[in-house]
Order: sequence, then structure tokens, then C-alpha cells
Amino acid sequence: MEKSNANNKRRFEGTVVGNKMSKTISVLVTSVKIHPKYKKQFKTSKKYKVADDKAEAKIGDKVIFEECRPLSKDKRWRLIKVVK
Repeated sequence: MEKSNANNKRRFEGTVVGNKMSKTISVLVTSVKIHPKYKKQFKTSKKYKVADDKAEAKIGDKVIFEECRPLSKDKRWRLIKVVK
């Protein structure tokens, strides 16, 4: 039994917070985590640089993106679709 690695890419949904770069957007992803000892929920957020070759995403849009091969020093994510 051999498993195919075709669709084992991580996908995230986030909000566009920057589009000043050419062919690149900054996306903020917030998640809720639970503290291991105290069991309190807290929010964390992280910014990702996402490749947007067609420049279709604007600031404030919700987008879905997935991981890909390294495109530059910081870009390892490719835009899948814009969810308004």
C-alpha cells in the first residue's frame, strides 16, 4: 500500500493585511490554542507571505492559501482563492 503525497499540503485561511509588494501579499492567520497546564484558551496570530501572481487580493479580503516549494527567502505559500 503506497500513499500518494499529492494532496498533503497544509492549507490556511486568513485576512490580507498588506499588498504593497509586487506579486506578494501578507496574510494574518489567527488561531485559538489551549495552555497545556492551565487549560485557558488564548489567541495567537502569525503573518505569512503568500504568492499572488495575478494581484487579485486586496487588503481586508479573506483568502485561502496552501504550502508550495520555496519561491523566495520568505515565500513558501501560494494563493488558492479569494473568499470575500
